[in-house]
Amino acid sequence: MRNWMFGGVYGTVLASALLAALQRTGGHYTPYYDASWVLVTAGTAALAHGYAHHMSTHTEGSGSHRWRQLAGTLADEWPVVVACLPTVLLLLAAGAAGWPEEDVTTAGLALNAALLFAWGTVAALRVGYRRRSALAIGSADATIGILIAGANALIK
Repeated sequence: MRNWMFGGVYGTVLASALLAALQRTGGHYTPYYDASWVLVTAGTAALAHGYAHHMSTHTEGSGSHRWRQLAGTLADEWPVVVACLPTVLLLLAAGAAGWPEEDVTTAGLALNAALLFAWGTVAALRVGYRRRSALAIGSADATIGILIAGANALIK
């Protein structure tokens, strides 16, 4: 459960940052290209995190089991990729429907802020926080998404 929650928050923040970074001012809008990059980056980040985790906990003399352990550690990173899927699906829908880039970026950042609120609230409830505290934690997580949206507005 811990990896699922961590991966969900990490993947959602990653998707938000990528969505904001891929937005272009002027030029040709390429939502399918952007969706591909979100998926590739999420997959790469998941593999890198899993590999780093495996190497940091690996002990000498674990023998042939180390490859199995590495495979298991890498497999545990799937929530990072899954958490990026709402953004990927939004970009694919935008490409199919011809939605304007600025509207898609705004909707995607709002969606991801709402998902961060949900991740934080559910995670807090699962570990035993009371409802009011869980909502405060969810709000703090959503603030990360709002900060990314604010940075996107300032930078662009």
